Amino acid sequence: MTTRPPRFEPLGDTDPFSPDPVRPVRVRARSMPADTHFEPHRHPWAQLAYCATGTLRVRALPEAERLEELTYIVPPSRAVWIAPGQLHCIDVLEAAQFRTLYLHAGVTPAGWSGSRMIVASPLLRELVQALDLAPHPEREALLARLVLDEITHADPQALAVPMPHAQRGDKRLRAVCEAVLRTPAARTTLAAWAADVGASERTIARLFRDELGTSYQQWRQQAALAHALPLLAQGASVAQAAAATGYASESAFSAMFKAAMGQPPSSFQGR
Repeated sequence: MTTRPPRFEPLGDTDPFSPDPVRPVRVRARSMPADTHFEPHRHPWAQLAYCATGTLRVRALPEAERLEELTYIVPPSRAVWIAPGQLHCIDVLEAAQFRTLYLHAGVTPAGWSGSRMIVASPLLRELVQALDLAPHPEREALLARLVLDEITHADPQALAVPMPHAQRGDKRLRAVCEAVLRTPAARTTLAAWAADVGASERTIARLFRDELGTSYQQWRQQAALAHALPLLAQGASVAQAAAATGYASESAFSAMFKAAMGQPPSSFQGR
Protein backbone atom coordinates (compact mmCIF):
# COMPACT_ATOMS: atom_id res chain seq x y z
CA MET A 1 0.00 0.00 0.00
CA THR A 2 1.34 3.45 -0.93
CA THR A 3 1.58 5.96 1.92
CA ARG A 4 0.53 9.47 0.98
CA PRO A 5 2.87 12.25 2.16
CA PRO A 6 1.58 14.40 5.02
CA ARG A 7 -0.37 17.48 3.97
CA PHE A 8 -1.15 20.41 6.25
CA GLU A 9 -3.64 23.24 6.16
CA PRO A 10 -2.87 26.78 7.43
CA LEU A 11 -3.52 27.95 10.96
CA GLY A 12 -6.82 29.59 11.77
CA ASP A 13 -7.08 32.94 13.50
CA THR A 14 -7.97 31.24 16.79
CA ASP A 15 -5.05 28.79 16.75
CA PRO A 16 -3.01 28.92 20.00
CA PHE A 17 0.11 29.82 17.98
CA SER A 18 -1.49 32.84 16.30
CA PRO A 19 0.34 36.09 17.17
CA ASP A 20 -1.48 39.10 18.58
CA PRO A 21 -0.52 42.61 19.76
CA VAL A 22 0.25 41.31 23.26
CA ARG A 23 2.34 38.35 22.04
CA PRO A 24 3.47 39.56 18.59
CA VAL A 25 6.10 36.85 18.02
CA ARG A 26 5.21 33.18 18.41
CA VAL A 27 7.33 30.10 17.77
CA ARG A 28 6.21 26.71 16.52
CA ALA A 29 8.76 23.87 16.46
CA ARG A 30 7.92 20.60 14.71
CA SER A 31 9.66 17.54 13.33
CA MET A 32 8.57 17.02 9.71
CA PRO A 33 9.24 13.94 7.57
CA ALA A 34 10.44 14.29 4.00
CA ASP A 35 7.69 15.01 1.43
CA THR A 36 5.52 16.86 3.94
CA HIS A 37 3.49 19.45 2.02
CA PHE A 38 1.72 22.59 3.21
CA GLU A 39 -1.08 23.53 0.81
CA PRO A 40 -1.05 27.03 -0.76
CA HIS A 41 -2.39 29.49 1.77
CA ARG A 42 -2.06 32.97 3.22
CA HIS A 43 -2.55 34.41 6.69
CA PRO A 44 -2.83 37.88 8.22
CA TRP A 45 0.52 37.64 10.02
CA ALA A 46 4.08 37.37 8.72
CA GLN A 47 6.05 34.16 8.85
CA LEU A 48 9.75 33.30 9.04
CA ALA A 49 10.43 29.69 8.07
CA TYR A 50 13.68 27.80 8.57
CA CYS A 51 14.90 24.46 9.82
CA ALA A 52 17.43 23.49 12.49
CA THR A 53 18.20 20.45 10.35
CA GLY A 54 16.90 19.36 6.95
CA THR A 55 15.92 21.26 3.82
CA LEU A 56 12.73 23.09 2.85
CA ARG A 57 11.33 24.45 -0.39
CA VAL A 58 9.21 27.59 0.04
CA ARG A 59 7.29 28.96 -2.92
CA ALA A 60 5.86 32.48 -3.01
CA LEU A 61 3.06 32.15 -5.54
CA PRO A 62 2.07 34.68 -8.23
CA GLU A 63 -0.87 36.99 -7.68
CA ALA A 64 -2.38 39.97 -9.46
CA GLU A 65 0.26 42.41 -8.25
CA ARG A 66 3.20 40.03 -8.88
CA LEU A 67 4.17 38.59 -12.22
CA GLU A 68 6.62 35.95 -11.07
CA GLU A 69 6.73 32.88 -8.87
CA LEU A 70 9.66 32.70 -6.47
CA THR A 71 11.10 29.40 -5.29
CA TYR A 72 13.47 29.25 -2.31
CA ILE A 73 15.52 26.22 -1.30
CA VAL A 74 16.12 26.66 2.42
CA PRO A 75 19.04 24.97 4.20
CA PRO A 76 19.57 25.45 7.97
CA SER A 77 21.77 28.51 7.49
CA ARG A 78 18.99 30.46 5.75
CA ALA A 79 15.40 31.50 6.49
CA VAL A 80 12.55 32.74 4.32
CA TRP A 81 10.38 35.70 5.20
CA ILE A 82 6.75 35.65 4.03
CA ALA A 83 4.90 38.94 4.47
CA PRO A 84 1.31 39.14 5.78
CA GLY A 85 -1.18 38.15 3.10
CA GLN A 86 1.40 36.57 0.76
CA LEU A 87 0.16 33.37 -0.91
CA HIS A 88 2.73 30.60 -0.38
CA CYS A 89 3.26 26.88 0.10
CA ILE A 90 6.00 24.78 1.70
CA ASP A 91 7.50 21.38 0.92
CA VAL A 92 9.89 19.46 3.16
CA LEU A 93 12.57 18.09 0.84
CA GLU A 94 14.48 16.28 3.54
CA ALA A 95 13.31 15.33 7.07
CA ALA A 96 13.50 18.58 9.00
CA GLN A 97 13.39 20.06 12.45
CA PHE A 98 11.02 22.79 11.25
CA ARG A 99 11.02 26.15 13.00
CA THR A 100 8.32 28.72 12.22
CA LEU A 101 8.06 32.22 13.60
CA TYR A 102 4.63 33.84 13.34
CA LEU A 103 4.85 37.63 13.59
CA HIS A 104 1.93 40.00 14.04
CA ALA A 105 1.47 42.38 11.10
CA GLY A 106 2.03 45.31 13.45
CA VAL A 107 5.70 44.38 13.97
CA THR A 108 6.54 43.83 10.29
CA PRO A 109 9.75 45.75 9.45
CA ALA A 110 9.17 48.75 7.18
CA GLY A 111 9.40 47.80 3.52
CA TRP A 112 9.31 44.05 4.10
CA SER A 113 6.56 43.25 1.63
CA GLY A 114 6.42 40.03 -0.36
CA SER A 115 9.08 37.43 0.38
CA ARG A 116 12.84 37.36 0.86
CA MET A 117 15.58 35.06 2.07
CA ILE A 118 17.87 36.06 4.93
CA VAL A 119 20.86 34.55 6.67
CA ALA A 120 19.74 32.71 9.83
CA SER A 121 22.56 33.74 12.13
CA PRO A 122 23.64 31.58 15.08
CA LEU A 123 22.27 34.29 17.38
CA LEU A 124 18.87 34.24 15.68
CA ARG A 125 18.66 30.44 15.97
CA GLU A 126 19.58 30.57 19.65
CA LEU A 127 17.04 33.33 20.30
CA VAL A 128 14.28 31.33 18.59
CA GLN A 129 15.11 28.29 20.70
CA ALA A 130 15.07 30.39 23.87
CA LEU A 131 11.77 32.02 22.88
CA ASP A 132 10.24 28.61 22.32
CA LEU A 133 11.16 27.66 25.89
CA ALA A 134 10.45 31.02 27.56
CA PRO A 135 8.38 30.28 30.72
CA HIS A 136 7.56 33.86 31.77
CA PRO A 137 5.78 36.68 29.89
CA GLU A 138 8.50 39.19 30.73
CA ARG A 139 11.26 37.00 29.32
CA GLU A 140 9.15 36.16 26.26
CA ALA A 141 8.63 39.88 25.56
CA LEU A 142 12.35 40.60 25.86
CA LEU A 143 13.32 37.71 23.60
CA ALA A 144 10.67 38.72 21.06
CA ARG A 145 12.20 42.20 20.82
CA LEU A 146 15.66 40.71 20.31
CA VAL A 147 14.34 38.33 17.65
CA LEU A 148 12.76 41.21 15.75
CA ASP A 149 15.95 43.24 15.96
CA GLU A 150 18.06 40.34 14.67
CA ILE A 151 15.65 39.69 11.77
CA THR A 152 15.66 43.37 10.81
CA HIS A 153 19.47 43.43 10.71
CA ALA A 154 19.94 40.03 9.06
CA ASP A 155 21.96 39.89 5.88
CA PRO A 156 19.76 39.33 2.82
CA GLN A 157 20.46 36.31 0.64
CA ALA A 158 19.25 36.36 -2.95
CA LEU A 159 18.55 32.66 -3.30
CA ALA A 160 15.22 32.56 -5.11
CA VAL A 161 14.53 31.29 -8.61
CA PRO A 162 12.11 33.77 -10.20
CA MET A 163 9.81 32.60 -12.98
CA PRO A 164 7.90 34.76 -15.49
CA HIS A 165 4.15 34.78 -15.03
CA ALA A 166 2.63 31.88 -16.96
CA GLN A 167 -0.01 34.07 -18.63
CA ARG A 168 1.31 37.63 -18.64
CA GLY A 169 5.04 37.02 -18.97
CA ASP A 170 6.84 36.63 -22.29
CA LYS A 171 6.28 33.05 -23.46
CA ARG A 172 9.75 32.81 -24.99
CA LEU A 173 11.38 33.74 -21.67
CA ARG A 174 9.14 31.30 -19.81
CA ALA A 175 10.13 28.54 -22.26
CA VAL A 176 13.84 29.20 -21.72
CA CYS A 177 13.45 29.19 -17.92
CA GLU A 178 11.46 25.97 -17.95
CA ALA A 179 13.99 24.32 -20.27
CA VAL A 180 16.89 25.22 -17.97
CA LEU A 181 15.03 23.90 -14.92
CA ARG A 182 14.19 20.66 -16.76
CA THR A 183 17.79 20.09 -17.83
CA PRO A 184 20.02 21.63 -15.14
CA ALA A 185 23.05 19.62 -16.30
CA ALA A 186 22.98 21.14 -19.80
CA ARG A 187 25.80 23.53 -20.65
CA THR A 188 23.75 25.20 -23.34
CA THR A 189 24.55 28.84 -24.03
CA LEU A 190 21.97 31.58 -23.85
CA ALA A 191 22.34 32.03 -27.60
CA ALA A 192 21.38 28.40 -28.14
CA TRP A 193 18.43 28.60 -25.75
CA ALA A 194 17.25 31.76 -27.52
CA ALA A 195 17.48 30.10 -30.92
CA ASP A 196 15.35 27.21 -29.64
CA VAL A 197 12.49 29.61 -28.86
CA GLY A 198 12.87 31.74 -32.00
CA ALA A 199 14.51 34.79 -30.46
CA SER A 200 17.89 36.45 -30.48
CA GLU A 201 20.30 36.20 -27.54
CA ARG A 202 20.00 39.96 -27.08
CA THR A 203 16.20 39.77 -26.85
CA ILE A 204 16.21 37.02 -24.22
CA ALA A 205 18.91 38.80 -22.21
CA ARG A 206 16.75 41.94 -22.22
CA LEU A 207 13.69 39.95 -21.13
CA PHE A 208 15.60 38.52 -18.16
CA ARG A 209 16.45 42.06 -17.06
CA ASP A 210 13.02 43.54 -17.77
CA GLU A 211 10.79 40.77 -16.38
CA LEU A 212 12.96 39.13 -13.71
CA GLY A 213 15.33 41.94 -12.77
CA THR A 214 18.45 39.81 -13.19
CA SER A 215 20.91 38.67 -15.80
CA TYR A 216 20.74 35.20 -17.32
CA GLN A 217 23.97 34.17 -15.60
CA GLN A 218 22.67 35.27 -12.18
CA TRP A 219 19.36 33.49 -12.76
CA ARG A 220 21.19 30.36 -13.95
CA GLN A 221 23.26 30.35 -10.75
CA GLN A 222 20.12 30.51 -8.64
CA ALA A 223 18.64 27.59 -10.56
CA ALA A 224 21.86 25.60 -10.07
CA LEU A 225 21.82 26.20 -6.31
CA ALA A 226 18.15 25.25 -6.09
CA HIS A 227 18.94 21.96 -7.82
CA ALA A 228 22.23 21.24 -6.04
CA LEU A 229 21.14 21.71 -2.42
CA PRO A 230 18.68 18.79 -2.32
CA LEU A 231 21.20 16.57 -4.11
CA LEU A 232 23.87 17.34 -1.53
CA ALA A 233 21.37 16.82 1.30
CA GLN A 234 20.60 13.37 -0.11
CA GLY A 235 24.29 12.42 -0.02
CA ALA A 236 25.50 13.24 -3.53
CA SER A 237 29.19 14.11 -3.83
CA VAL A 238 30.31 17.61 -4.69
CA ALA A 239 31.49 16.33 -8.06
CA GLN A 240 28.06 14.79 -8.73
CA ALA A 241 26.28 18.02 -7.76
CA ALA A 242 28.62 20.02 -10.01
CA ALA A 243 27.96 17.73 -12.97
CA ALA A 244 24.21 17.69 -12.31
CA THR A 245 24.08 21.49 -12.47
CA GLY A 246 26.18 21.94 -15.61
CA TYR A 247 29.51 22.99 -14.08
CA ALA A 248 32.58 21.80 -15.97
CA SER A 249 34.68 21.46 -12.82
CA GLU A 250 34.17 20.74 -9.15
CA SER A 251 36.33 23.73 -8.20
CA ALA A 252 34.22 26.18 -10.22
CA PHE A 253 31.03 24.83 -8.68
CA SER A 254 32.50 24.97 -5.15
CA ALA A 255 33.64 28.58 -5.59
CA MET A 256 30.18 29.64 -6.82
CA PHE A 257 28.44 27.71 -4.04
CA LYS A 258 30.56 29.11 -1.20
CA ALA A 259 30.17 32.67 -2.48
CA ALA A 260 26.37 32.27 -2.54
CA MET A 261 25.79 30.16 0.58
CA GLY A 262 28.62 31.21 2.89
CA GLN A 263 29.71 27.58 3.31
CA PRO A 264 31.35 25.04 0.99
CA PRO A 265 29.05 22.45 -0.60
CA SER A 266 30.61 19.70 1.51
CA SER A 267 28.96 21.30 4.58
CA PHE A 268 25.54 20.34 3.20
CA GLN A 269 26.28 16.74 2.26
CA GLY A 270 24.07 14.14 3.88
CA ARG A 271 22.06 16.58 5.99
